Parts: sequence; structure tokens; C-alpha cells
Amino acid sequence: MTLAEQAATPRVLISPERLQERVAQLADEINRDYADTQMLSCIGVLKGSVFFMTDLLKQITVPLTVDFFQTASYGPNKTPGEVRIRKDIDLSVKGKDVLLIEDIVDTGHTLRTVLALLEFRGARSVKLCALLDKKAKREVKIEVDYYGFEVEPVFVVGYGLDDAELFRNLPYIGVVDN
Repeated sequence: MTLAEQAATPRVLISPERLQERVAQLADEINRDYADTQMLSCIGVLKGSVFFMTDLLKQITVPLTVDFFQTASYGPNKTPGEVRIRKDIDLSVKGKDVLLIEDIVDTGHTLRTVLALLEFRGARSVKLCALLDKKAKREVKIEVDYYGFEVEPVFVVGYGLDDAELFRNLPYIGVVDN
């Protein structure tokens, strides 16, 4: 496939307006649920969560810190659940309320590992916030505490999600039709 073919405009699945409306609703839920917390540790999973996380955190009113994980779980000779941490968090989560922020949850293998690691490190509580939930692809039990939209098992891009690093900057969630 040529670069020009790859750069074809994905069809809109979730508009920018619907995204921003839902992000505001999620922020309201999180603000309500964490109203009494002294500090919320917000940890994004790079790279896909950045656009969503930025918009979400601008609307969170409780005191918070920001940190990032970067994981790798795809590639040749990888088995489900085999997760490499490319960038670990810098701040301690011991005794903290943690909100893990992800772009999309599909099989759940990577998130199961990351959530278990945060709990192992002594987080007081760990909740998961995902923009998209692909429940039909789930292979392991993962509870998504806050999610924006449930999507069918189609390949989605935009608003941080990519196809070979393309399309992250789209202001909407789109579907790449091949």
C-alpha cells in the first residue's frame, strides 16, 4: 500500500462534537467520584491516550498529578499478556488513588498487566478510564470504570489512535475502510 493510499481520509465514526460532549460527561463523573480525594494520580498510556487525556484533565477539578506509561504488546513472537514497559511512571503510586487513562480497551491483556502492576506497587485504589471500549474483542476480564463509547470490532483511528503512526491528529474517531 502506498503512502497516498494509507493517507485516505477515514470515515467518521464519532464526531468531534460527540467526543467533547462525552469527555465533559466523563470529567463530571470523575469529579463527583473523587470529590473527597486529596490527590488523584492520573496515568496515561502512551501514545494513544494523549489527546483524550489532555481534554479530560483540563476539566478535572480535583487536585491531580500526571504521569505516563508506555507499553508494547504487539509484534512478532508476542504471546497475549506479554507486555514490555517502554517507559515507566516516574511518580510513586503508593497509597494514592490512581486513574489509569487509556485510548482503547480491546483484548484486555495489556491493561490487566498494567493494572496489576499499579496495585502491586501499593496504590490505594486503581480505576480505569478509556475513551473506547471494544467489548466484543475482550479476552480477559477487565473492568472499565469510565468509558466514552463502546465500539464494534472495527479498526479505528483519530484523536490519538493511529494506523502505523498516521491519523493520530484527526479531531474525530474514524474507521479505516480497506
